[in-house]
Amino acid sequence: MNVNVEKKHIIFGIGNCGRQDDGIGWAFLDLLDKTEFKNASFEYKYQLQIEDAEQISNYDTVIFVDASKNDLINGYDFYTCKASNKHSFSTHALLPETVLYLSEHLYNHKPKAYILEVQGYEWELKNGLTKMASENLNKAVEFFNQKKFLQHIKLEHDKAHK
Repeated sequence: MNVNVEKKHIIFGIGNCGRQDDGIGWAFLDLLDKTEFKNASFEYKYQLQIEDAEQISNYDTVIFVDASKNDLINGYDFYTCKASNKHSFSTHALLPETVLYLSEHLYNHKPKAYILEVQGYEWELKNGLTKMASENLNKAVEFFNQKKFLQHIKLEHDKAHK
């Protein structure tokens, strides 16, 4: 775990770099780490688990980044993560919404939470992203580097308080 007490934000890169575009979450963190974006802790995950609820309870803001099979207009989408007690028969892998719900109900802490989904195309056992997924990833990283995500968060906050 890469916890820094000065950093009250954490970004989870979710995926598997050995399954082509499923590695988008990890690649996102790799690219952010090479930029000036240094005000968050980074966490590489194959999948989310119950233990992650305790981890996010130590942060003010959490962003979950994962590959998506959805058709996304810009190749990526950034939106508020809303707590939900959705779950399956297994706790082997959880949704970001479920991790947020568990943090709130088990640790009495609900950080601001967001999901960044980046469109992928291929999921075979092979290292490396497809060209189109790489293009979408670069757009998503640019969105972060230009701090457009902060504008999005402010708009969400303003809407909630009208």
